[in-house]
Amino acid sequence: MSTAKQESLAAKQPAEKKFNLPHTYVLIFSIIILVTLLTYIIPAGEYQRVIDPNTGRTIVDATSYQRVEPSSVGLLGMLTAIPRGMKEASGIAFFILIVAGAFQIIHATGAIETAILKTAKFLKGKEQLLIPIFMFLFSVTGAFMGFAEENLVFIPIAIALSRAVGYDALVGISLVTIGGAVGFNAAMMNPFTVGVAQGIAELPLFSGIGFRFVVWIVIGIISTIYIMRYGKKVRANPELSLVAKLEKEDEAAEGSFEFKGDHKLTLSHYLVFAAMASGFIMIIYGVYQLGWYFNEIAAVFLGMGLVSGFIGKISPNDMAIEFIAGAKTLIYGALVVGIARAILVIMQDGMILDSIINGLSTQLVLLPSSLAAVGMYFVQVFINFFIPSGSGQAAATMPIMVPLADVLGVTRQTAVLAYQFGDGFSNTIIPTASTLMATLAMAKITYGTWVKFYWKLFVLWLIAGTVFITIAANMPYGPF
Repeated sequence: MSTAKQESLAAKQPAEKKFNLPHTYVLIFSIIILVTLLTYIIPAGEYQRVIDPNTGRTIVDATSYQRVEPSSVGLLGMLTAIPRGMKEASGIAFFILIVAGAFQIIHATGAIETAILKTAKFLKGKEQLLIPIFMFLFSVTGAFMGFAEENLVFIPIAIALSRAVGYDALVGISLVTIGGAVGFNAAMMNPFTVGVAQGIAELPLFSGIGFRFVVWIVIGIISTIYIMRYGKKVRANPELSLVAKLEKEDEAAEGSFEFKGDHKLTLSHYLVFAAMASGFIMIIYGVYQLGWYFNEIAAVFLGMGLVSGFIGKISPNDMAIEFIAGAKTLIYGALVVGIARAILVIMQDGMILDSIINGLSTQLVLLPSSLAAVGMYFVQVFINFFIPSGSGQAAATMPIMVPLADVLGVTRQTAVLAYQFGDGFSNTIIPTASTLMATLAMAKITYGTWVKFYWKLFVLWLIAGTVFITIAANMPYGPF
């Protein structure tokens, strides 16, 4: 067969179709439609909410579930749930924009870039140290301070540092996202997950910390090895990066980091770092001692940005320009937060949220006691898709899981562990997790690419969680 004829036949062959996951907005809107349809299928029901005298929080009365009149959501209700979700999630959405704008002002001083380049130069020839060191540091913020959204500010720094030593943006966000998640999942002294759940379960605050320390070490090692293997492959052959196209585009647009020059840190740079350190100390003190949340934390970040701008001799007009530029990069992520919240709004309007929780939890009674704890764990993983807030999931499910654990002969501490893993592990893969979506938006990485990169580690986490839950159930893990 002649070459010309081969080319002619090849041209007639249909092009190979490559499957691409839908756009994040399309995926979330599809879930919104699905949940709206479920309001016509799942019977409406509700639990009574009461004030827990031990914690002062509004919790579910586990014995009060009852069917109620159907409250199906129509087309208008589905569409209005989106702006309502944006309004309800406005706190975190504006937090993201303010932090991004403030960080951009700090970045404009040149202090961070200079420090990154000096660190990269220091790690030249020993780049592998970057991953375990930074994974550990960010895991500490999750384990002891419950940081999740608060770590978003470090995403640009981690990506730049990762690229400076030959890795890609996926390694960069993994240092923060997966590193922080390791600590958040182990929850040594996480006040927003273990603290809330143990309070509801009437357990001593932060009891059982020794077992959680072992969890922290094990999943930390698993995660670090996973990221290091991928990073080694990318450094050896950048074309194997799952974000190779993004790396080339960003290099063309912004230029790559070089190790040339002294990259000298000046007095103003050190003063900028001092302002940042002071800000983070204020945040830690405020969160633990003063009950600060998004508004106060955002205010401190804004103050850090303004003070750093003045130290760096940036004019007020230029600071305004930098702030807008920084916030503009996260409009995508901020909108995702509000759109994803519409899923919860629809379930609440349709009165099916409590029905889903009740239906899942009551099925656990049918399991043998040896499997009940593992069953509770996977129920919590499923529920976390709908209630990605750690404290929100604790308030909604622990009042049900605690008496269920008593009936099944599972310790309450094990029930807390099942909730803790169920909430934490899937936060780094579910599209309803606003922090994950904001992180991907900051890094300009698609959700589909992230799933392709992360899913194997997620499976390893699920397996490790199953093993730890089984061990806890057979110890038994207490004090009770």
